[in-house]
Amino acid sequence: MKDIVFRGAGVAIITPFTEDGINFDALGQIIEDQIAGGTDAIVITGTSGESATMTDAEHKAAIKYAVDKVAGRIPVVAGTGSNETAYAIQLSQYAEKVGADALLVVTPYYNKCTQKGLIQHYTAVADAVNIPIIMYNVPSRTGVNIQISTYKKLSEHPRIVGVKEASGDLSAIAKIRHACGDDLAVYSGNDDQIIPILSLGGQGVISVLSNVAPKETHDICQLYFDGKVQEAAKMQVDFIDLIGALFCEVNPIPVKVAMRMKGYDAGILRLPLTEMEPEHEELLRKCMEAHKLL
Repeated sequence: MKDIVFRGAGVAIITPFTEDGINFDALGQIIEDQIAGGTDAIVITGTSGESATMTDAEHKAAIKYAVDKVAGRIPVVAGTGSNETAYAIQLSQYAEKVGADALLVVTPYYNKCTQKGLIQHYTAVADAVNIPIIMYNVPSRTGVNIQISTYKKLSEHPRIVGVKEASGDLSAIAKIRHACGDDLAVYSGNDDQIIPILSLGGQGVISVLSNVAPKETHDICQLYFDGKVQEAAKMQVDFIDLIGALFCEVNPIPVKVAMRMKGYDAGILRLPLTEMEPEHEELLRKCMEAHKLL
């Protein structure tokens, strides 16, 4: 069995931007509050961190800052995926150099490579580093879906240890677990599927909800691990309204607005992301208030 990177709730953390760059003071406060709230891992420069709009220098600076700020207290997983394999390798090697504990590598987007291409892409990245890789399967954003046979092949690589599965297909989760067993840790990529995926042998979630509710998201997982399945399931169900509000517009628009509501200097959304529609913002505020998060 391979060692897992973390067990529980890892936060897909937002990036607070100014007009000129990254607000590192605000990012540091968010990281500290996440750790204090029981978050099990910091996932920096992912989709929720608006990595697609970052310059190379910003991407690298955010990774290094997170590693330095966390200082080994919990794992830091750096999002280093790209639709260009060479750039994914460059970012991954940098993240390893500055001390990231693991990498989150999304499937190549827009190119829409074949399953053979996925195998060669992930193998090339994994061969170029010495830290664990969590794949990220999110076909709604990338246009590519990792097939079960591809998971099986990639799980044989010693450094490919997990996947953030955001396809929404629970049958696929069962098939991944059957094909790969303990050679591939499965993390939910959807906050509304934490308990179903844990019930199929998943190890946790890489979560948007954790930004606004770190303790609660951690507790959903921990209660399940502690055998308190009904309590965990009740929490999952109770938070469905807020999870829905956090995805009523494309992520990370709502979660960034929600973090502002909580008093964080979450900063601007970078184009092409735009500000939330007023009626959606009102829905989000009501859900945040209902869960006593404001």
